[in-house]
Amino acid sequence: MSWMSVLPPLVAIIVVFWRKEVIVALLLAIVTSELLLTWQGGEPLVYTFVATIERIISVFGSPGNTRILIFSLMVGSLLAYIRESGGVAATVEALLARGLGSTKRSASLMTVFTGIFVFIESNLSVLTAGILSRGLFEKLGMSRARLAYLIDSTSAPICILILLNGWGAYVLGMLDQQDLPGSSVSTLWSTIPFNFYALVTLSIVFYTAITGRVFGPMKKVEERPVEHKDIPEHVPSNSKARYMLVPLTVMVVGMVAFMFGTGGGDITQGDGSKSVLYATVLACVVAYFMLIISRRKTHQQLVNLGFKGMGELLPLVSIVLLSLALGSSLRELGTGIFLAGLVGEFLPLFLIAPMLFIAGALISFTTGTSWGTFAILIPIAAPMIIALDLPAPLLLAAVLGGGVFGDHCSPISDTTAVSALASGCDLLEHVRTQLPYALTGGAITLVLYVIASLIMI
Repeated sequence: MSWMSVLPPLVAIIVVFWRKEVIVALLLAIVTSELLLTWQGGEPLVYTFVATIERIISVFGSPGNTRILIFSLMVGSLLAYIRESGGVAATVEALLARGLGSTKRSASLMTVFTGIFVFIESNLSVLTAGILSRGLFEKLGMSRARLAYLIDSTSAPICILILLNGWGAYVLGMLDQQDLPGSSVSTLWSTIPFNFYALVTLSIVFYTAITGRVFGPMKKVEERPVEHKDIPEHVPSNSKARYMLVPLTVMVVGMVAFMFGTGGGDITQGDGSKSVLYATVLACVVAYFMLIISRRKTHQQLVNLGFKGMGELLPLVSIVLLSLALGSSLRELGTGIFLAGLVGEFLPLFLIAPMLFIAGALISFTTGTSWGTFAILIPIAAPMIIALDLPAPLLLAAVLGGGVFGDHCSPISDTTAVSALASGCDLLEHVRTQLPYALTGGAITLVLYVIASLIMI
């Protein structure tokens, strides 16, 4: 359909920049794509309404897609159970009682390693690390802005590098819809060494934690006297650290075990959507029975709590659903194939990866969500990889890294807001002090993608 096939993603990007609403952008993009398909098929244009609904419903025709959507809901229940148990606060008290974090370096490193350990979900990572460390940072005279930077810049990069979590399952669902050579799991794992933004950002985080050196607005904030804030942690009398650690351990170990099982002993051949769903459900069951045995909640209360947790993630589930529908519609429309030919004719091949990184950063910055960015760009990048015979790990890593980069710079990102909340830092101050670090990492990453493209393409 030539140039008209680019209208759906163009609509999505325009709405993203204009309204900063990724759900509306994805929905309008689906409607536009279905309108073009209806017109192309010679059917009445009024059929677009029905076609749009059927396109969204068709997502559930794939067992893998359905597993991802159910997993997204189950994560909400698991987080609700962990919060209600008081396990996070109990874990914090247990660590503090052992005298961890006696120096600025050790406190910073403990914060970073906590964020790395809790790689299951980015918001849970920043909450755990923030609650754990803010008292230590206050005691040692380090600013809450530094704490917010450390936990924010650890969570998303580590989630996109350690792919045994919802991030990995979501991207796997997107890749399963593309016709890339090789298995989706092996392709996704091969992006890790090329995810330059995540690797560079973590390197800067470790440098900051070890040396204690800061620059830019962060340095000015550090020179101000530390404001002691009274943020008490209320731990239920019968709460223990195991209420958080056991379900998380079950989930992590379960993911690895199920990946081996579904892959016939080869983790790279495992079924990501099955493994992450099975492990999450198992962790929810464990958390449920631990709370039942503790007699802190009745069965009905826990059921209500689980559904409340699911409700909190409904916007995320909606993004997942619409992104899967858009990918299917764009593939049928041939958008990626047209763009591949266009890019191959007018843009040097070595600039494709850097341009995908920049595009991902812009979309993620304006929406505050890296997942929505993946939804828009992966269906465009995959056909380019096939048609132009480009290295899949490099281009996919550019998309993933660009999404995380823009998310780090965005003041409307949920991870940015939760990081500020968990550390007790003002949101705008967190954005202002983290931005120079993110831009530094982004600039280095852009150069690395140009170099890597010149070598590999």
